Amino acid sequence: MIKNLKNIFPKESEIPSEFKVGKEFIQKQYLIDGEIRTWGGDMQEVLSPISLKEKEGLKRKVLGAYPLLGEKESLEALKSSVAAYSRGKGKWPTLSVEDRIACVEDFMFKMKERREEVVRLLMWEIGKSLKDSRKEFDRTLEYIADTVNALKDLDRTSSKFSMIQGVMAQIKRAPMGIVLCMGPYNYPLNETFTTLLPALIMGNVVIFKPPKYGVLLHGPLLKAFRDSFPKGVVNTVYGDGERVVGPLMKSGKIDVLAFIGSSKVSDILKLQHPRIHRLRSVLGLDAKNAAIVLEDADLDLAVKECVLGSLSFNGQRCTALKMLFVHKSFRNKFTEKFIEEIEKLKVGMPWTEDVFITPLAEDSRVPYLNSLIKDALKNGSEIINDQGGKSAGNLFYPAVLHPIKENMSVYREEQFGPVIPINYFDTINEPMNYVVNSDYGQQVSLFGYDSGKISDLTDVLVNQVCRVNINSQCQRGPDAFPFTGRKDSAEGTLSVSDALKVFSIRTLVAAKENEANKKLFNDIIRGRRSKFISTDFIL
Repeated sequence: MIKNLKNIFPKESEIPSEFKVGKEFIQKQYLIDGEIRTWGGDMQEVLSPISLKEKEGLKRKVLGAYPLLGEKESLEALKSSVAAYSRGKGKWPTLSVEDRIACVEDFMFKMKERREEVVRLLMWEIGKSLKDSRKEFDRTLEYIADTVNALKDLDRTSSKFSMIQGVMAQIKRAPMGIVLCMGPYNYPLNETFTTLLPALIMGNVVIFKPPKYGVLLHGPLLKAFRDSFPKGVVNTVYGDGERVVGPLMKSGKIDVLAFIGSSKVSDILKLQHPRIHRLRSVLGLDAKNAAIVLEDADLDLAVKECVLGSLSFNGQRCTALKMLFVHKSFRNKFTEKFIEEIEKLKVGMPWTEDVFITPLAEDSRVPYLNSLIKDALKNGSEIINDQGGKSAGNLFYPAVLHPIKENMSVYREEQFGPVIPINYFDTINEPMNYVVNSDYGQQVSLFGYDSGKISDLTDVLVNQVCRVNINSQCQRGPDAFPFTGRKDSAEGTLSVSDALKVFSIRTLVAAKENEANKKLFNDIIRGRRSKFISTDFIL
């Protein structure tokens, strides 16, 4: 199998011309204070997870390089952001909702023009299939469009006055200030923009740091950010997080931290802030979502959903199924069908038609997955699928492990890759105790059709996780639904409408309901003297 996996990697000449990246993408540019500046210092080389066959063996494809900025540049980005927000007096936070929407729509138009370039870099930088890379780009544009429509709805609702107990007031939402956005490498475009764009459209200014993997794909969008938004409203920083993010947090001038990654890193970031009570955090963190297959489940459906849930994008998703509990009555049938379905999955390069298993994005992931497997085998588990855990370069063939015990690392830790632990249970107590005692509380999947059992389990599980999926894998979408987690899995709620609220605060203008104040408000409204005190209706 090792030999076969190595043979999956192509020679340079075997790559279809439409998917080649051409010359190295040396990105020396970064955006600060409305200027695309050119960096003359150290650069970070970017290696693709895709290796190429050469005479001496497999060799990683060099994609390009990006700037390794330092504390000086980071603080310049902060200074620019502070000036652009100007304690809420800046052009962007005082702009009308309609005008901010126009800027975002202009950005969308410019972003569409770079689709092909961004999709190609997505494939090469993180190993995401062509189909999923296109889907991520298009879904991001849809998310932005839905956000615009949600803001219009929100503004329409806020355009009216409330008259209660002799007080008249207009209640709207105002920006929080300076937002630091840091997205994950598995969805470096989509999940970054699900915080960045709502933060912007609500009137905040943004400092944006791309993830370690998936940096270059943001380069083609720098001009769109520069040309669509006022000076200093969007600033970018590149480089080592300790050097460029630490100074930002320690300054105390970051008002909102939007971070998707590990809880360990988020704790470090938050604790660097000198006034943590003033920091709003929007966090998408670790997850260890379980699937529970009951004795009356549709076996074919459960197998299909568990394979997709465990292995979509190689299991590199926070919503992936990372622990499977299957009723013992299905033991042999589930194992057989599950492994059969895995063996049907196509392994290959991202541009291969119908490919499912591709090289892993993170360089340290294969050694980490091997360490989980080694620990599990040492403590009594087995790899129950042929060739499970074999690898070549960053390509890792899915490994199915059974049985799984509490003393194994894979029982507790989020594997974030194609290692699938399975336990077969006799009573429902085992999987329920697992979910209840877990440090994480994002989602769970339940498979079965007994309405009594499903009802009883659901009533308990909704107090442990934030989404119970019935007869389907765990997932984020549709984007209109709330996306969050309990325990160590999240802080704050994201969705098309929730994101607008999490990056803003309810603010109101109120006055006693008397004739003098009514006349004052009418003069302001009819003369269109205020952007806040207004009954304008956005169509």
